[in-house]
Amino acid sequence: MSKARNLRTGHVGLNVTDLDRSTAFYREVFAFDVLAEGKDADRRWIFLGRDSRLLVTLWQQSEGAFATALPGLHHLSFEVDTVDEVRAAEEALRGLGAEFSYEGVVPHGESGTSGGIFFADPDGIRLEIYAPTGADPADAPTAGAPTCGFF
Repeated sequence: MSKARNLRTGHVGLNVTDLDRSTAFYREVFAFDVLAEGKDADRRWIFLGRDSRLLVTLWQQSEGAFATALPGLHHLSFEVDTVDEVRAAEEALRGLGAEFSYEGVVPHGESGTSGGIFFADPDGIRLEIYAPTGADPADAPTAGAPTCGFF
């Protein structure tokens, strides 16, 4: 197999139980634009992104809640430039009644300066918004392991 020189993650597709609810959530928290959508009763989906770049697709084709104990997606992480942007997202999430795993912005590791917030979307999918610098060095929620791996 040849090596791809510029391999990047493309978009992430998520199964959701209520497309309207999830669309409102992701648009409020991440300020995504609607790039395309399918409205057929049996095939509902939406493409979300920014500046015409597809980032997240939502597919209404599941029931129940995200199963953290099964193999598959662990969490979806979004990087922003500053910790102030992380705190702004935290405020928006609190207004939506989101469930947080930890209180406030927490470092990724002991005394680290990168850190973020860890929360769940309306279907229980684990999400993270972090900044590479600006988190106050402090004790991490999980000693000796990356915070993002244990929420």
